[in-house]
Amino acid sequence: MQNWNQLEEKDRQALLKRPALSDSQRLRDTVSEIIERVKSEGDQALMQMTEQFDGVKLQDLKLDKSAIDEAVARLGDTRKAALELAYTNIRRFHEAQQPNDVRIETQPGVICELKHRAIEAVGLYIPGGTAPLPSTVLMLGATAQVAGCPRSVLISPPNKQGSLAPEILFAAQLCGIDEIYLCGGAQAIAALALGTESIARVDKIFGPGNSFVTEAKQQVSQIPGGPAIDMPAGPSEVLVIADEQANPAFVASDLLSQAEHGADSQAVLVSDSADLIRAVKEQVDMQLQNLSRKDIAQKSIQHSRYILANSMKQAVDISNAYGPEHLILQMENPRQWMQAINNAGSIFVGPWSPESAGDYASGTNHVLPTYGYARNTSSLGLMDFLRRYTVQELSDTGLQKIGPAIMELADAEGLDAHRQAVALRLQALNGGTQA
Repeated sequence: MQNWNQLEEKDRQALLKRPALSDSQRLRDTVSEIIERVKSEGDQALMQMTEQFDGVKLQDLKLDKSAIDEAVARLGDTRKAALELAYTNIRRFHEAQQPNDVRIETQPGVICELKHRAIEAVGLYIPGGTAPLPSTVLMLGATAQVAGCPRSVLISPPNKQGSLAPEILFAAQLCGIDEIYLCGGAQAIAALALGTESIARVDKIFGPGNSFVTEAKQQVSQIPGGPAIDMPAGPSEVLVIADEQANPAFVASDLLSQAEHGADSQAVLVSDSADLIRAVKEQVDMQLQNLSRKDIAQKSIQHSRYILANSMKQAVDISNAYGPEHLILQMENPRQWMQAINNAGSIFVGPWSPESAGDYASGTNHVLPTYGYARNTSSLGLMDFLRRYTVQELSDTGLQKIGPAIMELADAEGLDAHRQAVALRLQALNGGTQA
């Protein structure tokens, strides 16, 4: 337990630091080599690296419909119902985010518009590893579906059977995704960005992944004319603000639900009650013993922070300084503190709102800014799958109204062709008289 008011400023900053991200030159060079190899060798590189890294020899990168249908048929009704409920809630929340176009006459005869269109082709990366993530398929796929993206491409590393988990494939079906490829890692990101014989390139890439995937996303986003990416990514994290009335078992379970994501995840508790902090630590130790991912969670808990504040106001200030991906409020009248919270990816209000709800089925998106990016980056939403563009239309009256100001400003910047483009038109409107 760290008493915030007994720490100097440098110690406070150190306390709120995340576990260090891998940022080695070797990682960057390795990913760069993979991208270049995919660029030059295409499908052959993907096949060879899938065999090398995933231990699976594929005949085809694309998963055919019969394999998808066969896998989905093995899925139980209870599991399907859970995925359907989550899908319904995610769609409902994101449908409510549809933006309105704007049309305004800024001057008589000068019409300006703001319009929205779905991104043409989106790539959805779904990690493999220790657990399938159908929830991420729903978060990305349902949102792309609501946005109306004409083409959604799902790509994920194959399991040892050369397929994907039935849950992932059923979630893809719900989201209307039928273009599914078996490939993972940096090479999958390169394929989405550059295209291969089998995989046509996309315009924007979404989805979490390991350090290789994250580095690959950053590198391909720097390619001239390359794809955009969803957001900066880092290890998952949670911060809980709790007072003396909070249930220690609830708080501990929320801390552990993040800790089991990965060894580099971070869980932070800020409270104005030393007794509560001690009770939560006891609960963490007790609940940890029963987790199937105990070894992972145990390593993660080493990065945990237990911070004693002198008030709820100070606890909120500490949270704002940290900028957590997930923020859980377990205190009396939590709604009264909402206006004071500036930096958080997603907020969970009250004792009956576990972070797990947002991860799966409440309807909000679980793709969130981590590593302090909540200070300047939004949680994933419908707008991330849309692009905005503007339209302007001037009548002759409109051009006469603002033309002189345009020419004056162009003159100030020394851009003669800009000035001339207006002057010629005004001259024509004035019957050939020089403007």
